[in-house]
Amino acid sequence: MDTEVPLPERDRTDPAPRQDERSRFGVRTQRYALLVVAFAALIAAVNTFVAQPFEIPSGSMENTLRSGDRVLVDKLAYRFGGAPARGDVVVFDGEGSFVQESGRTDYIKRVIGVGGDRVTCCDRQGRITVNGRPLDETYLYPGDTPSRVAFDIEVPEGRLWVMGDHRADSRDSRDHLGDPGGGTVPVDKVIGRAEATFWPLGRRRSLDGARG
Repeated sequence: MDTEVPLPERDRTDPAPRQDERSRFGVRTQRYALLVVAFAALIAAVNTFVAQPFEIPSGSMENTLRSGDRVLVDKLAYRFGGAPARGDVVVFDGEGSFVQESGRTDYIKRVIGVGGDRVTCCDRQGRITVNGRPLDETYLYPGDTPSRVAFDIEVPEGRLWVMGDHRADSRDSRDHLGDPGGGTVPVDKVIGRAEATFWPLGRRRSLDGARG
């Protein structure tokens, strides 16, 4: 006598497995969506508070930086008691100093003088001096002179005198001597310090050695 009871064949049209599958798929989709949102929020937070990429828009910082280079800017460089130093390459908001109206106001230049410095151009050898000492500007664009514009300014506390490395192709503090602030930029308008180029790949390098 056959004691095995045949099991009923599961109806292939039974919707239960498919419903369960849809539920699992829905949970996975929600998890992926949450991961994407969390990742986007992390990137936004990093860009806002830690580091941000910037594209160089002109040749004013050649040969240190060329038009189209992408640089990584450290936004924490001056947040915890630090301050821009002579030779630093900084990105800053030029509204109120380099431009008086809203619009594209981010600039990248080199710090030449800080608060309390007397910056002059030029000595008998054609060099810029800071507090009477000539600068050894090895970063200047080949063939450029330190400046064709004469100036003698004492940088107010809390402000910076900035210039491009390609002096013949840079609109910088020299061009704003008659503007509010006398061409100087408020320290609190500095977005961060340029640390490295990361694009194009062939120009990847740290900017530590480019600070003069």
